[in-house]
Amino acid sequence: MAEPLRIALAGLGTVGTGVIELLAANRSTIERRAGRPLEIVAVNARDRARDRGVDLSPYAWVDDMQAMAQRGDVDVVLELVGGSDGPALTLARAALDAGKAFVTANKAMIAHHGLALAEQAALRGVPLKFEAAVAGGIPVVKGLREGAAANRIERIYGILNGTCNYILSEMEHTGADFGEMLKAAQEKGYAEADPTFDIEGVDAAHKLAILAAIGFGARVDFANVEATGIGEVRAADITQAGALGYVIRLVGIASLDESADETRLLQRVRPCLVARGHPLAAVTGPTNAVVAEGNFSGQLLFQGAGAGAGPTASAVVADLIDIARGDSGAPFSVPVEQLEQFAPADPGNRMGRDYIRFTVNDRPGVLAEITAAMRDAEVSIESLIQRGRDHAGGEVLVAMVTHEGPERCVTKALDLLNGSPSLTAAPLVMPILGD
Repeated sequence: MAEPLRIALAGLGTVGTGVIELLAANRSTIERRAGRPLEIVAVNARDRARDRGVDLSPYAWVDDMQAMAQRGDVDVVLELVGGSDGPALTLARAALDAGKAFVTANKAMIAHHGLALAEQAALRGVPLKFEAAVAGGIPVVKGLREGAAANRIERIYGILNGTCNYILSEMEHTGADFGEMLKAAQEKGYAEADPTFDIEGVDAAHKLAILAAIGFGARVDFANVEATGIGEVRAADITQAGALGYVIRLVGIASLDESADETRLLQRVRPCLVARGHPLAAVTGPTNAVVAEGNFSGQLLFQGAGAGAGPTASAVVADLIDIARGDSGAPFSVPVEQLEQFAPADPGNRMGRDYIRFTVNDRPGVLAEITAAMRDAEVSIESLIQRGRDHAGGEVLVAMVTHEGPERCVTKALDLLNGSPSLTAAPLVMPILGD
């Protein structure tokens, strides 16, 4: 048997302890597949005295994370601390600078600093791997980077946040409103005490930026991911979508726009209406799913647990096995110097149908005002539904579905209605996916 791959592990939360448990439980299987043992030699965490339910006595405890990268008995540094900056980023830079392979589950750090870290890894000739940073235990990074490597990827989209998917699918099943289901998600441990990153779409945007970079051979461009969360989705929207044959899901979509003089990249996270026959419509609860469309492979679906100790640890150890085998590869599918810098696409070029919900005062002339704005902006209305008064009094929900057209026309119509005293809240626009 070859010499073991020696690992320094920073972070002993649920995923870190999950990695220790997985390496112990599946030791013989992992050694056969890796061709050598995988051995943790050093660990680090904030609280040394805390009981984590695993035996840490076989490992050297290192109080200074950066010192882990300098140890002569370490081949790989595994970062499970989290955070886009701070100690995690400092450790990543130190490990790569010391010529150590680096593995992380840190989506925020890769979304913000992945390009610079990839450049540093290439300079030092060491692997940088982050399978667990996107969609937990689903092997979507490897699937795009390796399994679909022969394809020109035309579009990547999916359900990238389990918290939002749980909330929306439970709203669908129970008829409850957003606030009630957010509280339930927090009680079940699916949502953090501060759920902002999840419900505002930031978490999904981190993952989408990484997937777009891999799928399109692009420089990671998180700054130009447009994210809209689910906080404005009402139970009435869920009901109306269902009556029309759709469910509502928070979907991240990345595609190349070649209609302009240059190829541009569109990256968006938005609640969407998804046709019941579409693969994403059946994805419920805290589950993730990613669809990649290749020009020869066709539609590829990756689905599974998007978080949790077991699935995330599984993805982390898969990266360690690759390193043990000597399988490195470019972090973002092509050598870092060949990654393209795409300008952000104009979302107005998107052709599609939309669901638009207005909250309005119940008075004569409101519908005429809305439809006139649509007419003047050249938006063709397929259907229009007015619901009765809200029980809180005075407000009416008006929902419409548009015919296919450019998004800039919908934007123009909403601009025409901006500031209207008839509207009591900002309109909610959700693209329709899967017709």
